[in-house]
Amino acid sequence: MFGELSVLVFGYWENVGKWQKVLIFEVKVEYSLLVVQFFRAVLRGIVGIFAGALVNAFVAIALGAPIGEKYFSKTVNWSIMMSLFTVVPAASVFGSSWTDWQRIFANTKPVGTIDYMICLPAHGAVIGAWFGAWPMPLDWERPWQEWPICVSYGAISGYLIGMAASFLFVLVRRTLHHTKTD
Repeated sequence: MFGELSVLVFGYWENVGKWQKVLIFEVKVEYSLLVVQFFRAVLRGIVGIFAGALVNAFVAIALGAPIGEKYFSKTVNWSIMMSLFTVVPAASVFGSSWTDWQRIFANTKPVGTIDYMICLPAHGAVIGAWFGAWPMPLDWERPWQEWPICVSYGAISGYLIGMAASFLFVLVRRTLHHTKTD
């Protein structure tokens, strides 16, 4: 599981009218399973961006997001933002573990610190987007009522509130868990 990777850096040196290949330095790099797991999580997050954006775009259109050439880029950008808030953290941590996804998003039963840090901001972003959509159908004809401005502000606000709530849950859980009993 642990290994050593040698990186050789070569240069060319002019020696009496001839170019010679010379070893400049050698770097030995330690790599382990953690590096592999990190890159695997990054790859799962990248896949999660596109998969989540596709699902979010379909859900937004099903719930009444405008369709058309004018709104296509706005819907795609909003879908990517929502995917970054909801799907990417869970995809990076849980991968394709259906039981973990179900526990966090369907049953809403976070068990540990990481579960709280994924669950609460994701739910906050979705609830914030839902509340952000509330002023859109009102006939005030304000520029901030256009798709997806108020939905995006609602999602960002909900995500930030979810992050703060997850931080507080983690702090409270840690203090309750680490108190000494006599």
